[in-house]
Amino acid sequence: MKPQRFFFEVTMSTSTNLPREAIAEPANPLGLNGIEFIEYACSRPQALGQVLEMMGFKPVARHRSREVMLYRQGGINIIVNAHLPSLTQEQAVSDKPWLAAIALRVRDAGAAYRRALERGAWAVPSQVEVMELNIPAIHGVGASRIYFVDRYEQFSIYDVDFVPIPGVDPHPPALGDLHFFGVVQYIGNERTGDWSEFYRELLGFAELPAEQHFGILPKGRILQSPCPPAARFFIQLIEPEAGLLDVEGQEQLQRIALGTGQVLQTVAQLSQRGVEFLQSKSVQADHRGALTRSWQGSVSFELVHDART
Repeated sequence: MKPQRFFFEVTMSTSTNLPREAIAEPANPLGLNGIEFIEYACSRPQALGQVLEMMGFKPVARHRSREVMLYRQGGINIIVNAHLPSLTQEQAVSDKPWLAAIALRVRDAGAAYRRALERGAWAVPSQVEVMELNIPAIHGVGASRIYFVDRYEQFSIYDVDFVPIPGVDPHPPALGDLHFFGVVQYIGNERTGDWSEFYRELLGFAELPAEQHFGILPKGRILQSPCPPAARFFIQLIEPEAGLLDVEGQEQLQRIALGTGQVLQTVAQLSQRGVEFLQSKSVQADHRGALTRSWQGSVSFELVHDART
C-alpha cells in the first residue's frame, strides 16, 4: 500500500491575542510510549518458534481462540500468528514468515486512531470475535498494520486474549539487555519523502540528520519516534540500490532491530545458542552492531549498540 497524500486546511485566526505557540502541534501528539509488540504471520509457526527461542525468546502464552502464540524476553513481545483466516492464500502456502504488524503504545488508543484517520490514514476493518479485545489499527506498509494499544501496564491486552502456558515464567529476562530498537522498512524508488511524511504527519516522527546512523548498515533515512527517551525507537527507510528496477510492489517491513549495550558480548551469547551472524567485507559484527543470517528466507535480526538504563 502506498502512503496517502495528505491535505491540510490552513485556517487564519482573526484574533490578535492568540500566540503562535498556542496552536503549535504537540511534540508527541498521540502520547507514543514505545512498541508493545511486533507480529509475524506465517504458515509454519513451529519453525519460526525455534528461531525465536534460539534468539532468547520464550513462548509464554497462547491465544484463547486462534492459532497465535506470544513470545517474550524482557520487555520485547513478539506475536506469531498462524491463524489461517487472517492469511492470504499466497501467505498460507508460503514457507516464509513476514512482518505483519507493529503495535504502538499510546496514551489513548481510540483518540490515536481517530486522529490518524483525520490525518489521512486508512482504517483496518475490525474482525473481533467473542471475548476478544478490539484493538484499533490502520494500514501500514504493504499489507502490514499499525495497532494502537493503551493497555500495557498493570492490565494488558494479553490478560484478555491470551492464556498463560502453565509452568512458564511469564516475564523471562532479556538476554544481553536486549530491547526494541526499531524496524527496517524497504520502500520503492524515490519513496523516502512519501514515507517520511506518512510517519511524521500520522505519528509525530522526526527525521534525523542525514549523517546520523546507527549500527553497521548506514543506509537510507532514519526516523525517530516522539516517545520518552527510555521508550524511543527508530524506523529506517531503505530504497533499492541505485540502478535497480523499481520495487514498489515489494515495500515491506524487512526486519526487527534490537538494542543492546554490549553488542559483541550479546553476539557471543547468541552464538553459543546457535545464532549465526553475517561476516563479509561489507558486514561484520563489531561494537556498533551485527546482523544475523536469514532463516526461512525472510527472518533476520539486527543488533544495534544502544545502552539504556
